[in-house]
Amino acid sequence: MELELRHLRVLCAIADAGSVGRAAAQLGYSQPAVSTQLRRIERHLGEPLFERGPSGVRPTRYGAEVVEQARDVLARAAAIGHRPPSAARPRRTLRLAATNSPVLSGTLSRVRTRLPELPLSVTSVYASSRIVELLEEGAVDAAIAADYPGMELRHSAAVRHRGIVTEPTFVALPARHRLRLSAQVQLADLADDAWFVTPDDGAGWPGVFYDACAAAGFAPVTVHEWLGDQTQLQSMIADGLGVSLVQPTLRPIPHVVVKPLAGSPLWCRYVLAWRPDTVADDVVETVFQSATAAYRDLVAQAPHLRTWASRTWSAAGA
Repeated sequence: MELELRHLRVLCAIADAGSVGRAAAQLGYSQPAVSTQLRRIERHLGEPLFERGPSGVRPTRYGAEVVEQARDVLARAAAIGHRPPSAARPRRTLRLAATNSPVLSGTLSRVRTRLPELPLSVTSVYASSRIVELLEEGAVDAAIAADYPGMELRHSAAVRHRGIVTEPTFVALPARHRLRLSAQVQLADLADDAWFVTPDDGAGWPGVFYDACAAAGFAPVTVHEWLGDQTQLQSMIADGLGVSLVQPTLRPIPHVVVKPLAGSPLWCRYVLAWRPDTVADDVVETVFQSATAAYRDLVAQAPHLRTWASRTWSAAGA
């Protein structure tokens, strides 16, 4: 076989989704078809590209190199035939909406560096359901939204989306918490703790949290609904007022520790969504590449996430 762009898109989709099944859903294929395609590609290249585990798949070292090369080829292919805008006809402003995502700052800084001629405007929108509405209405051109495995973002054909990263959800505890020395925390062991929980995001949260608690055999006794500054939230956790589920790239303040949940019962996916009628392919690819690079930087600054990944994937590959 010869590698084609469609093969490269399959590899990138699997790497982005962290799961062959989720990648198949994003691409509109069946899971067996994507699995077969992956096996053919791996046979062609002569080495495994992904390590399989109970929570999904992760690129091997060689696979990461191949995926990075594939992203570069796809970006170059998307740019074919697109001329840089002339001074007389500047690009229209890219109207970007974003939910509470840690990749936003790094994404924007990279887009400005790579496309300095592109004007940007950013709107903070908490609910991913509202983000979809804004895209459908044409009020924004692109967005960073969130969804959950099995509850993928739904929208009309006027909108497209692509997974940036699927990550496990961790928990933030006071540094003096009884489980502070645990390498990972059982969700059931937090049954008696007070929780800080963000409001309904229209995409499945906090339902997925309550479902995970029910599966662990309890219902939270005390819940504080919180949608505010992360530093304030961490300060309250540090003071022992409760615990909270957090993004695994969160950098804890003093007197707060961040721990993985045993068995990774909760996952979240960040997605790039856009209107193809208003956003050129090269801009979409640049925003996407910027977002994935921003996430890699966050991982590099999150030792608790790197430790979890090394333990999880080394065990899965054993």
